[in-house]
Amino acid sequence: MIEIRRFETLGHADHGWLNARHHFSFADYHDPRRVHWGRLRVWNDDEIAPDTGFGAHPHRDMEIVTYVRKGAITHQDSLGNQGRTEAGDVQVMSAGTGIVHSEYNREAETTTLFQIWLLPDRRGDTPRWDSRRFPAGDRANRLTVLASGDPEDGEALPIRSDAKIAAGTLKAGETVTYKLGRDRLAYVVPASGAIEIEGHRLNARDGGAISDTETLSISALSDSEILLVDSAPL
Repeated sequence: MIEIRRFETLGHADHGWLNARHHFSFADYHDPRRVHWGRLRVWNDDEIAPDTGFGAHPHRDMEIVTYVRKGAITHQDSLGNQGRTEAGDVQVMSAGTGIVHSEYNREAETTTLFQIWLLPDRRGDTPRWDSRRFPAGDRANRLTVLASGDPEDGEALPIRSDAKIAAGTLKAGETVTYKLGRDRLAYVVPASGAIEIEGHRLNARDGGAISDTETLSISALSDSEILLVDSAPL
């Protein structure tokens, strides 16, 4: 089963410096049908203007994954971590017992990113932050796991949630398969291009909530960049 969530139906907030679309209920946007999908709680599609960003603010007991699509984001937190994550790369913050952080676009261009929040398997862990480069060439015509709660995904950034995040790029006409399992849930977004899943078309930045499927077959209708969250149900 697949439910398509068209980009134009997503929650929307335009703050001037930040233009955000919400795949799930967030801040002033609330839709009781779109609160979570398994452990996936938030998927925000953010455009951040140059020399602006999120000032210092707290989080706790949440796994927060940032996938930068264009530009870069500069992170600083109360643990003393500092880092700049560029397009195609990923940062992970496990908020645990509590962390204060800021995220700024220090670039001369608009930064676009997906921010994904996952519910942790347990509460009260020690907070942490990390980032990693994932070369685009390594994701050509395949789905590469970027962050995962499964220690068997050795190259992925670790998260404390029974979930994983994978990304890939497909040329028009290419198809990739992903073994999901009928007891798991998937959420798929083409960051660019257009794809087809089980006869359904998803255009750039649409969302597809998928369940009761053993294996996903994703075909590119045009050159596409794909992000997928694989989650256990709650």
